[in-house]
Amino acid sequence: MDIEDLRTFVEVADARGVTPAARRLGISKSIVSRRLVRLEAELGVQLLSRTTRGAALTEAGVTFRDHAAKVAAEIDLAKDAVMPAGELRGRLRITAPLSFGPTHFAPVLADLATRHPQLHVHASYTDRIVDLIAEGFDCAIRVGNLPDSNLLARRVGPIYAKYVAAPSYLEKHGSPETPEQLVTHQAVMQGTETWPAMDGDKVISMRPNGRFKADNGVALVAAALAGIGVAVLPVALIQEHLDTGALVPVMRRYPVPELGVFVVRPPGQHPQRKIRVLTEMLIECFGVHEAVA
Repeated sequence: MDIEDLRTFVEVADARGVTPAARRLGISKSIVSRRLVRLEAELGVQLLSRTTRGAALTEAGVTFRDHAAKVAAEIDLAKDAVMPAGELRGRLRITAPLSFGPTHFAPVLADLATRHPQLHVHASYTDRIVDLIAEGFDCAIRVGNLPDSNLLARRVGPIYAKYVAAPSYLEKHGSPETPEQLVTHQAVMQGTETWPAMDGDKVISMRPNGRFKADNGVALVAAALAGIGVAVLPVALIQEHLDTGALVPVMRRYPVPELGVFVVRPPGQHPQRKIRVLTEMLIECFGVHEAVA
C-alpha cells in the first residue's frame, strides 16, 4: 500500500473534497483522483462518496481515515528521525495577517527559505480568518485573541495594543478615560467585535459603536488619523504616529490586555517538522524579549 495514497486520502477526507486536497498537496486533481481509485481498488471498499459539492466519507472511510492518519504521522516521524539535522524538504503553505505579515513575519519566512533551500515556502497575506483545512494551508500565523476552534495553537510571543484617537477627534468630542465613556464615542473598528480592557487585575469587555469599519489594520490606522473615531490598534502599527503626536493614547487607566502571536495548525497527532522549525524561529524572533510592540 502506497504511503502517498494514504496521505492523499487523509487530505481529501479532511478537506472534504478533491480540489482543496490537491491544492494543499500541490498536485493536480487528476493525480489525487487516481490515488483514491487505486487505494479503494486495493482495499476493495468505497472510502468516499463523491458529490458535486465535494467528497464525504463512507462508513468504511470514517474507520479507515483515523488509521491512515496515524500511519502517515508515524512515517513523517520516521523521516524526521533519519533526515540530516536541519534539512527540510517539500512545501509549506502558510497564511499570515496582511497588517503584520509583510513587515513582521515575511522576514522570518524569508530566513526559513534561506536556511532550507529545498523547502518551498508559499505565503498568503490576508486579514480574514482562513479555513486552513478547506483552503489547503499547513498553518497560519495569527495575532490577538483566538476564537474557540478545533485548531491547535502555539503561542510564540506577546503583542501590545493601545486605545488611541487623533487630536482633532479629541478636540471635538473629548477624551474617553473610562469604559463607560468610551462606549459613547465613535469607534473605528473591524466589525461588531468587543474591546477588552484591564480594570485592575480583571479583564472587562466593551461593545463600541462606530460608522467606520474595515477588515485591515492599516486601513483602521488611516481612519483614526483622519479623526473619525477612537481605535484600538497594535503598537507596532502606530508607533511612529504616537511619536509624532498624530495619535494620542486614551483610556490610560484601562489598558488593553496583553495579546498574543500564535502559530495555528489543523488538528493532528504530530506537527510537521517544518511547522515546528518555523514555530521555533518565530519564538526566537517574537518571544518575550522581542515582543511585537
